Amino acid sequence: MQLVCPKCGLPKELCICEKIAKEEQRIKVFTRKKRYGKIATVIQGIDEKSIDVKALLKFLKRSLACGGTYKNNEIELQGDHLTKIKELLIKQGFKAEIIEIQG
Repeated sequence: MQLVCPKCGLPKELCICEKIAKEEQRIKVFTRKKRYGKIATVIQGIDEKSIDVKALLKFLKRSLACGGTYKNNEIELQGDHLTKIKELLIKQGFKAEIIEIQG
């Protein structure tokens, strides 16, 4: 049984919906101070309807060896990862021009 994309109706291996969605977004990455002076890296602007956010979060947590969560349309990672996050997002197929690092 083949899996079919719900948006375009093509088989998953031929579907390019997620690739197109990655090119259309504006992603902001910044740090936020949490309780007890802890730092969290926040990624905003990823559309959960067109991109598998859970898989992206799992990849980022594994690559950065940190904890994290997805809530309120933000990926929040424990620790200061501003220097590495752009490289990892590019590796996942996001273009460098759409990723804005603030901080």
